Amino acid sequence: SQSLRTPCVKTLVHGDQRRLFNTSNSRMTIMPAWVIDRYGSNDVLRFTKNAGFPIINYPNEVVVQVHAAGLNPIDVSMRGGYGAATMAMKRDPLNINQSGSEFPLILGRDMSGVIMECGLDVASAYFKEGDEVWAAIPPWKQGSLAEFVVLSANEVSKKPKCLSHIEAAAVPYVAATAWSALVNTGGLNKDNCAKKRILILGGSGGVGTFSIQMLKAWGAHVTVTCSQNAERLVRGLGVDHVVDYTAGPVEVPLRALEKFDLVLDNVGGDTESWALGLLKPWCGAKYVTLVTPFLCNTDRLGIADGMLQTGVTVASKALKHLSKGVHYRWGMFAPNGLALDDISEMVDAGKIRAVVEEEFTFSQVPQAMLKVEKGHARGKTVVKISSGEDSSE
Repeated sequence: SQSLRTPCVKTLVHGDQRRLFNTSNSRMTIMPAWVIDRYGSNDVLRFTKNAGFPIINYPNEVVVQVHAAGLNPIDVSMRGGYGAATMAMKRDPLNINQSGSEFPLILGRDMSGVIMECGLDVASAYFKEGDEVWAAIPPWKQGSLAEFVVLSANEVSKKPKCLSHIEAAAVPYVAATAWSALVNTGGLNKDNCAKKRILILGGSGGVGTFSIQMLKAWGAHVTVTCSQNAERLVRGLGVDHVVDYTAGPVEVPLRALEKFDLVLDNVGGDTESWALGLLKPWCGAKYVTLVTPFLCNTDRLGIADGMLQTGVTVASKALKHLSKGVHYRWGMFAPNGLALDDISEMVDAGKIRAVVEEEFTFSQVPQAMLKVEKGHARGKTVVKISSGEDSSE
């Protein structure tokens, strides 16, 4: 009889190739992936068929076969080394490994796919092999531009039934970012949004298009800034008022409007100098910006000094604006499988739809990255990874 210590091996069919899929840590296999071996411009991207197969190291993890991966501006930034100091600390808090141990690094923060293996602590009531799932992958973990990825079960959620994998891969990272900014930091939820006036600076990108739909589903009045050629897109998502930032200084028409309960800033730059003046004073109104110097500070000054500089900066700005009766906050991405559960229900209820601007094949990852790098997004850029059938297509 077969020894109990013999690795359990399953055979997967990918395209016309057969691959042994290990469910044991005793033996590594390989997989196709796009990796970088150093930080730099787009030419650092390298395709390999020999990337290390992801292994379950903790009992609450799952291995997922990636069917589609969404790209975000953070991928372009990370390709260039943005946040490297902080991510290194997250991967190796005791600083055991030598510098550069993150390479070869796999980018890609959005994922939709199928669970292939569950850790021992993953309850079958939540997930089992064969479940279609989506996830926003934390930036300190290996990403989704690969055939397989390993994730914590609390980062994963059941994919909306009404979306294909391509559509689903356009949602999780921007959804988790918007949820963190609007719900966790901004204090909004489905029960307190009715009639609240929200301004989104930069409304046509991934976070903007998702935020519009979630806020409208919760009954808010939403104003956005975008270019004239994106107006049709955001109007189609239910926006109440659009201000064209290409028509002149955008703060001029915004100051003529009724003041807002919350401003979500996806743009940065000099917006802080005037955006807080658009808030209702002494009413608990908040300015939440997603463009923060936190990772730049830690990259430039190191972890300790960078975090100290960050704390001083945000505290001084918060106190300055609190004296004027408004709240200044930083919003940041946070992985959140429970939030994705709620969002999945909203998608299946028809309240939120995926906004895919362009789809690329796995061989076109460099072109997809260049597309994201150019900016002026009208939704999301998605890469089809697996040749497996998409049950929702």
